[in-house]
Amino acid sequence: MPCMINSTDPLSKRIVLADWTRKKEDNPIVELLSLAARPGVISFALGLPAADLFPLRAYQQAAEHVLLTDEHALQYGVPIRQLKTQIVNLMAGRGVKCDEDQVSLTTGAQQGMALAARLLLNRGSKVICEETIYSGFQQVIEPFQPEIITVPTDADTGIDVEAVSSVLAESGDQIAFIYTIPDGHNPLGVTLSQDKRRLLAELAGRYGVPIIEDDAYGFLNYHDEPLPPIRALNDQWVFYIGTFSKILAPGLRVGWIISPHKLSAKLSVVKESIDIDTGSFTQRTISAYLGMNDIAAHITRLRWEYGLRRDMMLSALAKYFPHGAAWGIPESGFFVWVSLPPETNTESLLKASIERMQVAFIPGHFFSVSNEGAASHSFRLSFSNSPPPLIEEGVKRLSQIVDKHIYNGRCFGLT
Repeated sequence: MPCMINSTDPLSKRIVLADWTRKKEDNPIVELLSLAARPGVISFALGLPAADLFPLRAYQQAAEHVLLTDEHALQYGVPIRQLKTQIVNLMAGRGVKCDEDQVSLTTGAQQGMALAARLLLNRGSKVICEETIYSGFQQVIEPFQPEIITVPTDADTGIDVEAVSSVLAESGDQIAFIYTIPDGHNPLGVTLSQDKRRLLAELAGRYGVPIIEDDAYGFLNYHDEPLPPIRALNDQWVFYIGTFSKILAPGLRVGWIISPHKLSAKLSVVKESIDIDTGSFTQRTISAYLGMNDIAAHITRLRWEYGLRRDMMLSALAKYFPHGAAWGIPESGFFVWVSLPPETNTESLLKASIERMQVAFIPGHFFSVSNEGAASHSFRLSFSNSPPPLIEEGVKRLSQIVDKHIYNGRCFGLT
């Protein structure tokens, strides 16, 4: 039996929770994803990088080198400046100019968002983001209980910049920041157009409102000429968040923020207050890996391999899914966003899919700020963590449960 806390116990009466946690309920997605992790289930749910693409041998060599040559490898230490220099060079390839003092090392992109939020948000502040957006961002800002002002997203060009402009014109002096994912949008998969990047950069400067640019997937672009980050267009008002999780391995837990010069020192203070420093050993090992290997060649391979998986998922959707379903073509990242007829409930569809077809995905409403709108009849598929043959089999199975759930089996003659 589960352990119960006696409500009459004096100690329990003295524990007062923070206001924001009192409204939190158990997240049903946790239970569903635990089902998705069962043996035999083909999971398109989580955006996991492919473990078979991790550079294990090269990282092992780098780790051994650090342990044998660096007496401070396992000690507390200041952020590794050499790694910051390597990040400056890495970002130059994306068209972003910065220096080492603007780079703050973080425990992944998620902490990068948390640091920026802690720097910029006051309780009850206003934040602009898209109506359908990465759920981890919503978790980051929730303790501040901000007023979230949402704007739509165009399926082809990204965030509705005209809507952003209207909000800023009305209450720009009250907005703490704008959050956006311009490349490999999570969950929508859309890429922000060049014109909209320029407009957002211009709006940030005009109204004095910072942009938090989440670029976890920006290096994984499936076109030869990727668009530059917003940070490349405005270095005074954009906080750029990057990570090694998707291009090396998420278990390393190292990312970075590039901040405006005037705020870099304050951001470092925020970082130190949370965890003193990102793991010194991991920093040193990543730096050694970058010094011993061609990261550009590794990223090229990732783009090729993930591009094959993306193409297989798109091909399978076109081959097997019934009429009435629609999806976009992601130009970067790990995700395909699928929309079904408006009467569809994709959470109940997920339960049926796991139980009957052993295929998992994430229902769209888990990414919705308001839990309303098109997200309720849409879902996110991740193609990154399954080999192409398994992707085709999973989409084929999923198409059958979609057909039965929505069309009562008319397309495939299911009973």
